[in-house]
Amino acid sequence: MPRLAIIGLGKMGRAIEQLAAERGFDVVARIDPDGGDAPSVKRDALNGAEVAVEFTVPSASPSNVRAALEAGCPIVIGTTGWYDKRTEIEKFASEKKGALLISPNFSVGVAAFGEIVKAAAHALKSAPGFAAHITETHHSAKKDAPSGTAANLAKLATKEWGRDIPITSIRTGSVPGTHEFLFDAPFEQIRIEHVARDRRVFADGALLAAKWLIGKRGVFTMTDVLAG
Repeated sequence: MPRLAIIGLGKMGRAIEQLAAERGFDVVARIDPDGGDAPSVKRDALNGAEVAVEFTVPSASPSNVRAALEAGCPIVIGTTGWYDKRTEIEKFASEKKGALLISPNFSVGVAAFGEIVKAAAHALKSAPGFAAHITETHHSAKKDAPSGTAANLAKLATKEWGRDIPITSIRTGSVPGTHEFLFDAPFEQIRIEHVARDRRVFADGALLAAKWLIGKRGVFTMTDVLAG
């Protein structure tokens, strides 16, 4: 069984811990300053893990990633809101000849949704009268807005659409995550939506990514995982 370190024991970390054994992992390290086996990411704290999964907060994520890479441990990062430091983190991973997988959303369906949105934007970019808009809804405790997923969808679609696509963010209740892409024209409308029904979909995808990352070097995304 692959040896797994879980960095961050919030809702996502707990969900990953619950699914890990079922997905064939042995959890050998639980790292969190509040209630973990160790308070911070260090070589000893990783306890021989073959891969780590990180879901913490934007202020902590870059240092966690650096520490894991320094220890030679491949790491899957689900934390969003720190992407202003992404270039330097990717450079550090390259210098250390490490393995890093970054995704704002580990749902396999969302990865496919991105490809669908790109195709729709390409098909409609020259159609007269169409406008595009993204609406994303998450639970009230989510810290970043727009979500990393919405920002990534906008980035993917904008390459095809050729102009900026606005995003509306809604924070309410306990919604795990809903992303809606709207193409609207005076006499017709196309609405494409992905709805996450349970946060375990993200935990399951993160574990799929973690297993895929073992033994690799480089910087990857969920698109690479789906491509095999």
